[in-house]
Amino acid sequence: MSRRPTDAPGTPPARGSWRAAATAVTAGVRSGLVGRDLALLAAGLTFYAGIAVVPLLLLAFALTAWLTSPERVHELGGRVADLLPGELGAPEAVARLVDAGVGLSPLGALLALVPMTFYGEGLRRALLRFSSREEGLTGWRGRLASLPLLLLAPVLLYPLLLAGAAMADLAERGGAAATLGQLAVGFYSVLAALTVPLAFGFRVVAGGRVGLQALLVGALFTAACVSGFLQGFVLFLSLPLDLGAPFGGLDVIGGVVAVGLWLFVLHLVVVIGWLVTRALDEVLGGPAAVPVAPGR
Repeated sequence: MSRRPTDAPGTPPARGSWRAAATAVTAGVRSGLVGRDLALLAAGLTFYAGIAVVPLLLLAFALTAWLTSPERVHELGGRVADLLPGELGAPEAVARLVDAGVGLSPLGALLALVPMTFYGEGLRRALLRFSSREEGLTGWRGRLASLPLLLLAPVLLYPLLLAGAAMADLAERGGAAATLGQLAVGFYSVLAALTVPLAFGFRVVAGGRVGLQALLVGALFTAACVSGFLQGFVLFLSLPLDLGAPFGGLDVIGGVVAVGLWLFVLHLVVVIGWLVTRALDEVLGGPAAVPVAPGR
């Protein structure tokens, strides 16, 4: 996007040029998608997430229990489990996950670190496809860069558990106002919890060369979209669907496939959020990486 002479790099566009800036960001996202299979990249990232998500949650619950108390985590985890629809066994799954995390041994925690870091590898591999950078040991760089996020896990998880307990109280109260409050608490608590990890993932884990202003806006935008989709996933769990019907009545298989599809959609959002962040950084005159030739 061409700038007026008075627009210094790194400063936001003038009020009258916001529409032009939005057009430039949209064009930047489209150009980033040229020659690249977005669905394939999101599917690959979903594969890495499938390996990492349970170990990450186990370690997060273990660290939260260590910082607070096992009883407190059990109590709050039970409130969150009661909040979830019971059609697909989500409450039981959450309760078992909390139990396993709180009871995780030091050896178990060390073993869980290995698969947990796979998500960092997947994120770095996926997002580097939109950059001109070349590097070796990409997998190890991503996995090691993701380790500091573990220190944030209890700081982010505990407020989420408190928000879940508040949502459970609102659900018990009933009424339209309580329902709206429940949706608002759920949306904004997840938004707040995801913004920092996404910003860290874009800037550090993925090695993205973006300015802080674009990084903050892009992380907030992506976190808001992911939070909205997660609210939709909880609603999906409450629908009276026979997920095992396409798989010969095997409900477990249907449930796993459904979760995998939702993870895939969420990672489509994450990848697009990264493209928005990078395009916004280019509009603001930041150091975003130059797109590579299509087909890389």
